[in-house]
Amino acid sequence: MDVTTQLPKVGIGRRCGAIQANLEGYRKLMSEAAYEELRTLAKELQGVKVCHVNSTAAGGGVAELLARYVPMLQALGVQADWRLIHGEPEFFAITKAFHNALQGGDYGLGKAAQDLYLKVNERSAKALGNDYDVYIVHDPQPAAIRHFAGPRDAKWIWRCHIDSSAPDEAVSRFLRPLLEEYEAVVFTMSQFVLPQLAAKRVAFIAPAIDPLATKNMELPEDLCRRVIADSGVDPARPLLLQVSRFDPWKDPLGVVRAYRLVKEAIPTVQLVLIGAMAGDDPEGWEILDRVEEEAAQDPDLFVFTNLAGVGSMEVNAFQRGCDVVIQKSLREGFGLVVSEALWKEKPVVAGNTGGIPMQFPEPFQKNLVDSVEACAERLLHLLQRPGERGECGRAGREHVRRHFLMPRLVRDELRLIKQVLEAS
Repeated sequence: MDVTTQLPKVGIGRRCGAIQANLEGYRKLMSEAAYEELRTLAKELQGVKVCHVNSTAAGGGVAELLARYVPMLQALGVQADWRLIHGEPEFFAITKAFHNALQGGDYGLGKAAQDLYLKVNERSAKALGNDYDVYIVHDPQPAAIRHFAGPRDAKWIWRCHIDSSAPDEAVSRFLRPLLEEYEAVVFTMSQFVLPQLAAKRVAFIAPAIDPLATKNMELPEDLCRRVIADSGVDPARPLLLQVSRFDPWKDPLGVVRAYRLVKEAIPTVQLVLIGAMAGDDPEGWEILDRVEEEAAQDPDLFVFTNLAGVGSMEVNAFQRGCDVVIQKSLREGFGLVVSEALWKEKPVVAGNTGGIPMQFPEPFQKNLVDSVEACAERLLHLLQRPGERGECGRAGREHVRRHFLMPRLVRDELRLIKQVLEAS
């Protein structure tokens, strides 16, 4: 990258008008007090320029959040941009290893990996420009940008979207001094805080879904059935679904094993796995290959990716048209697809880890599982009880409406930006 060139800006400006037109749609889903606080915070931050920085524009929850979050800030009158860092494939192999290591995986962090990581972040810091009052940096890939940015009349916030409570010690020791330079760090929940991190300010903010996005908007039942049928899946037979990156922590191969246990009792059951391939996740291709090998042996096991034209509308249709959604994560920062499915009044069977349990209404936390066998048992239980599936879905939608919709996320982060600016 030419360091004299500013980091590329994600082209989201045209979405602002659509979000602006839908502010009244958000208002209908909020209490009047929450809506007024949101508008007041935005008004108080008029003129403040905010820059979000991450490593990919597509694939994964961070990119999906920012694609809706930044236009909503703009629609509220807050000046906000979204910029991407770039690096060699070797850099993203290292940062994926960092990601896994922060979630508890082992990684032999050597000097060559440290040097390349710091080199790309230094290059990106020089390209970032000095046009903003607040920089919000997401996850480990660009975490060292603050260190290399040098003295600026700006505030810096680091946002961690993963569970870093039990990290690999070498990676944690390397990253901690870099993170301690930020004015604030944000985790999804208190249990996720990186051990021994001496941060100036720590905030806890859960992610959220956008109920008005294409992925979550209402769709007619007949359209959902048509989309499913056009994909080669039989909408008249029982259907299980997992939507997630092809990542070992999402355990897609464990989902396949659970499905096969269910199939012993319900031979007509089908499984669909849908995943977006992210540019900063080289490991995903290896997992996808292994999943596709499994699917090649089973006509009732379907694998779809964004590369095959499966987009937000298709995901929406499958989530609405399936019988049970699975999110069998072994480690999870939050798991946006859980809230997406519950918002669509679908029951979810999910890994009992990270930020997933907070998304479940109390009576239905029995659908949180810790093994392939437990996952299969809960799937079979729900497939055989349509009434309970409906109860779980209705309670889940209300729980998501109260806690995990985009306006609440925007309000919480505007609160933090205001606090950080006022602390100067």
